Amino acid sequence: MVERGVSTVETNWAGNYRYGATRLHRPTSLAQVQEIVARAPHVRVLGSRHSFNGIADSAELVSLDALSAGTTLPAPIAVDLEAGTVSMGGGVTYGELVEVLRAAGAALHNLASLPHISVAGAVATATHGSGVANGNLATAVSALEIVTSSGEIVRSSTSDTDFDGMVVGLGALGAVTRITLDIEPAFEVEQRVFEGLRWDALFDNFDEITSCGYSVSLFTLWRGDIDMVWVKSRTDAHDHPEGDLFGAVPAVVDRHPVIGLDPAPCTPQLARRGLWADRLPHFRMGFTPSAGDELQSEYLVPRRNAIGALEALRSLADRISPLVQASEIRTVAPDQLWMSTSYGEPTVAVHFTWKPAQEAVEALLVDLERILSPFEARPHWGKLFHADATTIASLYPRHGEFLRLVERMDPRGAFGNAWLEAHVLGDRGADGRSRVRA
Repeated sequence: MVERGVSTVETNWAGNYRYGATRLHRPTSLAQVQEIVARAPHVRVLGSRHSFNGIADSAELVSLDALSAGTTLPAPIAVDLEAGTVSMGGGVTYGELVEVLRAAGAALHNLASLPHISVAGAVATATHGSGVANGNLATAVSALEIVTSSGEIVRSSTSDTDFDGMVVGLGALGAVTRITLDIEPAFEVEQRVFEGLRWDALFDNFDEITSCGYSVSLFTLWRGDIDMVWVKSRTDAHDHPEGDLFGAVPAVVDRHPVIGLDPAPCTPQLARRGLWADRLPHFRMGFTPSAGDELQSEYLVPRRNAIGALEALRSLADRISPLVQASEIRTVAPDQLWMSTSYGEPTVAVHFTWKPAQEAVEALLVDLERILSPFEARPHWGKLFHADATTIASLYPRHGEFLRLVERMDPRGAFGNAWLEAHVLGDRGADGRSRVRA
């Protein structure tokens, strides 16, 4: 079935962005996806809408949540324990995937804070969890199926030359109709929260603190010390910290990342053991993720620049603190995916959950990006930021190759939009080539 008419999806998850689409398609087969994409002048795939900018917008949108047949595998989610992979349709969310993996006794290497987001959308924007040895969610991808703007089906895997450029594709290459991830045997995790970590203790012991568990998140409101350190430890690794954590003391009750909110939506803490999927995200399925009414920004800096970047951000504390609901600091392992925010070296991510005051937030981001500029900060693709295509090009060594890949796979620019032109692709001339070069 193809749904025509005025889009029933008017805004993103946060309500801060209104889509300009006039048609929303819900194909139920791969053939329908091919037909829609091939004839649409401008089209994008709409995922879980958990982006805060115009990256997913277009004149026509395609939702893949009804796509279950006609792809390389008939099942929406197919686990192959012998191969160590799971394959799924382009509309599957992590929450849906987790339930299938749970039944199969399998796991992913990591998860984002929110299980509500779509797998394909998270991969396309290099969304990540935390952990010094854990790559972002896109690093689990071993194969992709993409419908290009000509209606052609392109299938790619790790052995292909352009694969590393296709994984974090920003939706610019085509519609990802199927995706395959590497999996491993299920494992258990204990989660502990420590409170009141001094900044000087963090800076003096940065490596020890950020590697004290399988996944580590630090939360601060910037007006004082680090409020909380969330440490998620694999029970088979025996890496959990005992006693105080460099002066931070163990919490005696469960906590919410947003100080003052009820922790009921959060995954269990206090060292209570549970399956990976029930501890690695901060929030449980079935509850409103994060604060709900919010905006988000995030910047990833090379780990070698992390302390300098954090000190620079502290100089803006008086302006950040009144606007922020929570701010999270995490680590991400390096990868070789061309447009990944962790391409080439280990990174430290600084995330901001803002109050819903977009004008004030965007004004602050101008100065925030200016002070982060010396530290080579790469903004998260799905969140609020200002950096233009020329600035972005200077941050990604493979940017030029990615532009050429876009030109080959989408020569008519059907998957482009105003946001991509402004922040990634630059203006495209009459020959379809971008005028921006790294």
